[in-house]
Amino acid sequence: MAVASEGAGGRPVRPGTLSDQVYEKILAGIADDSYPVGSKLPTEHALCDRYGVSRPVLRQALRQLREDDVIQSRQGSGSFVKRRPEIAALDFAPVGSIADIQRTFEFRAAIEGEAAFLAAERHTASDLDAIRAAVLELDRCVREGELGVDADEVLHAAICRASDNQYFVAARASMRENILTGMNLTRNLSLTKTQQRLDLVQAEHYVILDAIERRDGEAARQGMRAHIENARKRVFEGG
Repeated sequence: MAVASEGAGGRPVRPGTLSDQVYEKILAGIADDSYPVGSKLPTEHALCDRYGVSRPVLRQALRQLREDDVIQSRQGSGSFVKRRPEIAALDFAPVGSIADIQRTFEFRAAIEGEAAFLAAERHTASDLDAIRAAVLELDRCVREGELGVDADEVLHAAICRASDNQYFVAARASMRENILTGMNLTRNLSLTKTQQRLDLVQAEHYVILDAIERRDGEAARQGMRAHIENARKRVFEGG
């Protein structure tokens, strides 16, 4: 069986796994209120028919939606919509990329959390200067209403370099395009919000910087993991 070739708003879907495509189709239906918050999703049989997929493919898509806290399952009753993401999330993200973005955040939390831990323990004076400079550049972006994706990338890459382990740098570099796609999405969404949201994101960067300055590896790890997990959750903050 094959999924239909259109995504949210009739846009063509890029090649990807069937479960990822179904994931985004259901997500789009929730975003445009086809499946309102609090409502029960159609049965698995009905959804399989609607999207032209097998039950294992559908169940993988539903599992991802549960992990992203968009739906919840009630034993014996089916799946219910827990919250509605902003339609803007689908507008800003490349077609078919939302599932990839969410999985990239999981990768980043693991890799960059450990890199931040080591950066706190091993950074040199020049490493710290580079990290501070990137945070200050992000301050300027926030003040002037700029997107700040490049500065955000510079900051996170600088922290990986400060770990003094080239494998963290290489692992992150291998995912650079995926990472930039996620940063572009979350920072675009932040620009549509209040100044308070932008300040909150920047405050998370300062928590990481402070921990690295103090050479507190565990605080740096936790700060980085929390920051990236919060970024993942912000994709679905529509209500």
